[in-house]
Amino acid sequence: MINITGICNHHKRRDKRKYGIKKTRIKDQVSIDDRPKYIEERLEAGHLEGDLMIGVAHKSAIGTIVDRKTRFLIIVKINNRKSKTVTHEFAKLLNKQPQYLRKTMTYDNGIEMANHKWLSEKTGMDIYFAHPYSSWERGTNENTNGLIRRFLPKGTDFNTITIEELKRIENNLNNRPRKVLGFKTPNEMRSEEINKMNQATA
Repeated sequence: MINITGICNHHKRRDKRKYGIKKTRIKDQVSIDDRPKYIEERLEAGHLEGDLMIGVAHKSAIGTIVDRKTRFLIIVKINNRKSKTVTHEFAKLLNKQPQYLRKTMTYDNGIEMANHKWLSEKTGMDIYFAHPYSSWERGTNENTNGLIRRFLPKGTDFNTITIEELKRIENNLNNRPRKVLGFKTPNEMRSEEINKMNQATA
């Protein structure tokens, strides 16, 4: 049981070793360079950042999806890191969100997103890829992962963590006031976006 009431830079030396490893390039990926520039300004909700958090011995993982404007978080239970599994689990939860809250997603170069064209088709989102070893291009996601690590520290076996436990962490963070949001919570910010859309379409 996780205590809900209760962080990780990569050393340059480790990054250098990574450069020596031949990486499989994801086919037909669209670079963040081609992402509309206004998305950088966080003027509207629905532009997401996604990632996998890797567990002990690289044998388990959870997915994280966060909205760049509202900081609303979705944590995804992943049974394995195969691309078909990851993208199907992402689609399952993303499709529970209104279309206007899932417009684009920016991801890293993890091979688990090789099935990105299928995910884009199923969710209606445009998917963009950050540059390799450029985690700052998904800074919102990286910062949110740091918050999750307070509950699930490095070395956690995510296979032992239940969906219910992940939901409690998700709810905790989505209901926590944030200075960057003017001390509103991500849930409050998301509700404001939904209310604005409802008024616009009334």
